[in-house]
Amino acid sequence: MPTLFDPVRAGDLALRNRIVMAPLTRNRAPGAVPNALMAEYYAQRASAGLLVTEGTAVSHQGQGYADVPGLYAPEQLEGWRRVTEAVHARGGCIVTQLWHVGRVSHVALQPGGAAPVGPSAIAAKTKTFLIRDGAVGFVETSTPRALQAQELPGIVEDFRRAARDSVGVAGFDGVELHAANGYLLDQFLKRNANQRDDAYGGSIENRARLLLEVMQAVAEAAGPGRTGIRLSPVTPANDIHDPEPQPLFEYVLRQLAPLGLAYVHVIEGATGGPRELPDRPFDFDALRRAYRDAGGRGAWMVNNGYDAALADRALAHGADLVAFGRSYIANPDLVERLRTGAPLNQPDRATFYGGGAAGYTDYPTLVAG
Repeated sequence: MPTLFDPVRAGDLALRNRIVMAPLTRNRAPGAVPNALMAEYYAQRASAGLLVTEGTAVSHQGQGYADVPGLYAPEQLEGWRRVTEAVHARGGCIVTQLWHVGRVSHVALQPGGAAPVGPSAIAAKTKTFLIRDGAVGFVETSTPRALQAQELPGIVEDFRRAARDSVGVAGFDGVELHAANGYLLDQFLKRNANQRDDAYGGSIENRARLLLEVMQAVAEAAGPGRTGIRLSPVTPANDIHDPEPQPLFEYVLRQLAPLGLAYVHVIEGATGGPRELPDRPFDFDALRRAYRDAGGRGAWMVNNGYDAALADRALAHGADLVAFGRSYIANPDLVERLRTGAPLNQPDRATFYGGGAAGYTDYPTLVAG
């Protein structure tokens, strides 16, 4: 039986263990530009088999939170190159998570103060994070406008360009497409956010169309063996819901199977919350079988509330990789702590979003230095 500490391949990525640092938004990129502090943060955690960066916007329109990095300007790509070089210097493997937040945004974050965009003009009952006039905090998202069909090829192209530049300019080992947690691609998938009556709304095939177009473009740009995808079939994060998630996501996985992806990253249950949702039942084993039966060979990554014991059970039942989120905030040496059974540092919630080194790069490790 594989263990967390065994090496594994995920497509073209050779990983030294099966422990993944999940993407974690930390709001430490003023002006949307990655910086030296971020390079230190990721390098500290380079012992993971794979690092997945925080969600990184593919365009200014795709931004949804203050001080979140981007991939659409030369200075952003140069900032990310410093991050990847720091991680590679410590033998790590790092991919960037590409996102467009869609309706989960605020006019203060959009170009020219425009409304955010979504599949339909339906506001998300959720909040975003702003820094304005010295004030820091969470505010209600703005009501979006519905994207016109003729705008969608431009969004596909934004993802394609970001994927190409992530690997070719910024030096990432690959990319992960963020299609989870109620952001733009997930909004198109799920019926409470997508009430379109064109080729991108209505049926499962139509609602999945934009995701599949983006996924094809990203895989072509970065290389399929260097491309992963993140999905969250039943999370209620950011006011997202579909009444029939099982057939929807089994369809998506069957369509993704022929692409030859590096991995599929699945959030089980509510993101950052309960693993079991009685009002939203879902068979994750059946989802994996649908992918495998359709020829999908990418590594299967599981996520949400994992500890060492639960991770071992997941590996014994077909998972290839296990993502750890909040544990990585306070434990840069999480791999060694899991290996030795050492106690974990507890994270300081007050420093999760925004700020400087405190609660970001100053957590102690088992071995100083």
